[in-house]
Amino acid sequence: MEETKYTVEELAPEIDDFLGAVLDAADLDVEYEIVEGAHTHPDFENPEVVVKFSGKDVAMLLANRAEVLLALEHLTMEVLDLPPEDHSRICFDANDYRVLRIEELRLSALTAAEQVKATHRPFHFNPMTSRERRILHLALRNQPEVRSESLGAGPARQVVIYPADMPTPPPGAGFTPAPPRGMRRGGPRR
Repeated sequence: MEETKYTVEELAPEIDDFLGAVLDAADLDVEYEIVEGAHTHPDFENPEVVVKFSGKDVAMLLANRAEVLLALEHLTMEVLDLPPEDHSRICFDANDYRVLRIEELRLSALTAAEQVKATHRPFHFNPMTSRERRILHLALRNQPEVRSESLGAGPARQVVIYPADMPTPPPGAGFTPAPPRGMRRGGPRR
């Protein structure tokens, strides 16, 4: 089965139509450029198309761990009707946020792995996106003394690092995943 290749020429018109309308409606003072993917971290992320944002309001895109940037990226994937397995092949970025975040996650994974080796106790990361969880798993793939698993569902899904010889506890055995942002155990915040 041949893998689909995405190109700037193919996707730029639809991306332009969608982002133009959304950014105008949001009154954000940002520009963007749609370029061929740069393979800065091919082990972790290898996008074919990158949408790079700049401008006066780029900080608004990057606030709260790039919440708006990631939302724009997700909505664009939906508009393009890309299958979930292809979402990592198109990437939105601003001020090299993605490159810096990949390095932060990689170092966090290695630091947590050292803690697990020293204490022989599991380490639970906060919930994160599937892309970020994948980066953690890949960063640990050459660490034979530990293993990583994703636990939880939906926005509460998170990575747990275990000592390699420790079995996965059964569901509900002393571990309750953290609730999604904006929620607390027992329902939404008021």
